[in-house]
Amino acid sequence: MNRDERRLATSLSELARCNPFLPERIEREREVLGDAFEDVSLVWSKVLDRENPNVVKIAERGGSLAKTLQARLADGRQPRPDEVQLYQELVFYLLYDRFETRFESAMTAPVVDFYGDFVTQARFFLSRLPGSLAGSIDAELPHWFAFLFQVRRASHHIFDFIVGASLPAARLRGAVWQSIFTHDLRRYRRSLFGKMADVATLITGPSGTGKELVAQAIGLSGYIPFQPSRKRFEIDLEGAFLPLNLSALAPTLVESELFGHRRGAFTGALSDRKGWLAVCPALGSVFLDEIGDLDPSLQVKLLRVLQTRTFQPLGATSSENFEGKIVAATNRDLAAEMRSGRFREDLYYRLCSDLITTPPLKDQLHKAPEDLNELVLFIARRVVGRDEADDVAEEVIDWITHHLGPKYDWPGNVRELEQCVRNIVVRKEYRPTRSADPAPSSLVNLDSTTLTAEQLLENYCTAVYQQTGSYLDTARHLGLDRRTVKSKIDGFKRRKTASGSRHPASG
Repeated sequence: MNRDERRLATSLSELARCNPFLPERIEREREVLGDAFEDVSLVWSKVLDRENPNVVKIAERGGSLAKTLQARLADGRQPRPDEVQLYQELVFYLLYDRFETRFESAMTAPVVDFYGDFVTQARFFLSRLPGSLAGSIDAELPHWFAFLFQVRRASHHIFDFIVGASLPAARLRGAVWQSIFTHDLRRYRRSLFGKMADVATLITGPSGTGKELVAQAIGLSGYIPFQPSRKRFEIDLEGAFLPLNLSALAPTLVESELFGHRRGAFTGALSDRKGWLAVCPALGSVFLDEIGDLDPSLQVKLLRVLQTRTFQPLGATSSENFEGKIVAATNRDLAAEMRSGRFREDLYYRLCSDLITTPPLKDQLHKAPEDLNELVLFIARRVVGRDEADDVAEEVIDWITHHLGPKYDWPGNVRELEQCVRNIVVRKEYRPTRSADPAPSSLVNLDSTTLTAEQLLENYCTAVYQQTGSYLDTARHLGLDRRTVKSKIDGFKRRKTASGSRHPASG
């Protein structure tokens, strides 16, 4: 390579290896194209993925350079060792561009019929490499094929599950990309692709911010080996994401759902039952939502799974292996939970080796108000289907504009926005239950001399409830029984109703 070729090959290599969802991607494109670069958005969004003019130009430059270097190899020119790596990465960048749409179609096809074409083009560019490098190409191509398929699949899921053109949304996509591939794509491709199941992922953030969507993007984007003889990938990951909401079940049911049980292990166990840890394939994921609610006795058992990769079903006398990945999520402050003794430190440190935080919806809309349209359309497609989504989205945006206004901060985050869409579909209106709540500080005004001690407690319980949105979380925060908390909040509502003041707090 001459100096200009080496500079271009190096820039293309850095572009291929960078995090595509962070602004660095755009800067790498600028380095490759120079004066030919077209200013677009600093954020790599789904719209930009389809309409970025720079991608076409980069593919043209990369393809031209690859053909030039291949011709030199055919003439017997020998590359230097560092040039070999740059050339290989250039070739596979080019192959990804050429096969991108076919990789995307492979996500829903049981048989992959274009592997032969991929091999033919890879051999054309790589078979002239020196000595043993040329001889190892056929052995390495299934792995490269699987890796490039994973890149396309991960991009698809990240774009689909994390919507928006704001910088907070982009940072979240970038964090998910690192959870899948780490920060070093070369190292991942060389050795870590088969080891990421050993790294648990913990997703934190306010309630309703899409933590399960983040978990799905990670769980459905794992590496799947390709089997050339069968023209198939080893498993279909669509059925390998297994979610379990820990707060929705009693501890005994959580244990049975997670670990499974043997017949006779407890009253009602009439047959053996496999839990999620046994059902989960080696390349799949178990998602534990509301991990902060996990009973302490089960925290010990989950810790063992993370430490030894083994578990024991209820009533069993022997252990089984777990080969999948654990993804967990919580809206709790786990540092506070650990200080209070409700969450084990050793379990936390096993979970937090990979940590993602989801931002509040108001942060995203503050940076990019136009994201509301995209989010509403995304939700509408899930609620009413693609055929009706555009009309519903237009109706919802119109209602929000005229009744809530651009400054509404969506305290319930994406979950509230989804309920807004559903309400408008059913009743053509949405009335936020928390928008008219009195400020928490006004409910606990210690300067007032008109409140009895009982009324002050009712106000305080109501104020905390407004912050948590949950009777159970309020009870834990205050150290009270859940039924006591509910009775105090009900007492507050009765007082306000009797005085003619509407208060929307409800369970």
